[in-house]
Amino acid sequence: MQPAMYQAEAELERRHWWFRIRREILADALARLEPRLGPVRRVLDVGCGTGATGSVVAGDGRGVIGIDAHPLPLSLGRGWSGAYMARLRARLPRLPFTDGSFDLIVALDVIEHVLEDRAATEELWRVLRPGGGLIVFVPALELLWGAHDDIAQHHRRYTAGGLRDLIAGAGFEVERVTYFNSLLFLPIMASRLLSRLLRPADLASDAQRGGALGPLLGGIFSLERRLLRRIDLPVGVSLALVARKPG
Repeated sequence: MQPAMYQAEAELERRHWWFRIRREILADALARLEPRLGPVRRVLDVGCGTGATGSVVAGDGRGVIGIDAHPLPLSLGRGWSGAYMARLRARLPRLPFTDGSFDLIVALDVIEHVLEDRAATEELWRVLRPGGGLIVFVPALELLWGAHDDIAQHHRRYTAGGLRDLIAGAGFEVERVTYFNSLLFLPIMASRLLSRLLRPADLASDAQRGGALGPLLGGIFSLERRLLRRIDLPVGVSLALVARKPG
């Protein structure tokens, strides 16, 4: 991502409704997956950014390592860094770890940044131990391509079937794929289509917009989190996938 976006996220991750509830959705996914993994002692947070994910995946006796391709986010987010055993500079599709090093890998909004996404998922397979778990979040649907994707330097957005095929093609057993950020799908789609037509001069990411509506939007997204505990959603702005490595 562009350096200015990392600096903005370091602040937004603490207070913005989207980041907060995304962490809660991750926590729910982890709570459902963990009983089937056995002991989870080693966790890899791929694309850790400024470090907010560590507060969710850390636990008693867990060693969490975060990696990011850019040095700037590793120098930011110091309030989160206590959750990590280490935060290192590294990038997919080549990771500096031996085979089967981790019990759990979390990759939130990362794979879309990697040009060779198939090689990236095969590398995640390599460093995950047999029986280990994988949680992936990515942006959904090329229809929604907008300024946020340009700023974040995405290479693609995914469909549920495309993401499933990508992860299964690396050898994982996919347990769940669902869209999320679904209740806000129509207004977000309208906003992005309008932005394409008007081509505003001041590009901004989604998280930097809608400040006055934050409490309302956060309430809607929080309601959706409760729905996701029970059902998969058929369309949305993002995708969540949960998988395991056989063994």
